[in-house]
Amino acid sequence: MTPSQLKDNIINYLQEKKAVDLTVINVTDQTTIADYFIIATGKSNAQVKALTEHLEEKMEEKEVFAIRKEGVREARWVVLDYASVIVHIFNDEARDFYNLEKLWGNTSNITKI
Repeated sequence: MTPSQLKDNIINYLQEKKAVDLTVINVTDQTTIADYFIIATGKSNAQVKALTEHLEEKMEEKEVFAIRKEGVREARWVVLDYASVIVHIFNDEARDFYNLEKLWGNTSNITKI
C-alpha cells in the first residue's frame, strides 16, 4: 500500500466514527520520519479511544499494523505510527495546546478534510 493509499484509508476510517477537524499535513519535504501526519479530533476522551480502536481494527483487517502507539490509556492525545503515516487523535483541549498544524504546517502542505 502506498503512503497516499494508506493516508486515504485512514481518513475514511476516522470519518466513519465521526472524527472532526480532520487535517492532513504532507511532511515529505520536512522530515524522514513520515510522508503524512493525519490529525483528528474526538469530542471527548471516550471518542478519542473509540476512534483509535476503530482505526486499529480496520487497519488490522488489511494486515497493516501500527509500529508504535502512545497515549491510548489517557486518550487525550493518541499517536499511531504507521511508518509513512503518523496519526494524531486529540481531544479538543490537547489539540489546541499542541497545535501541530502551526508547528509542521504551512499554506502549501496542509489539507483540511
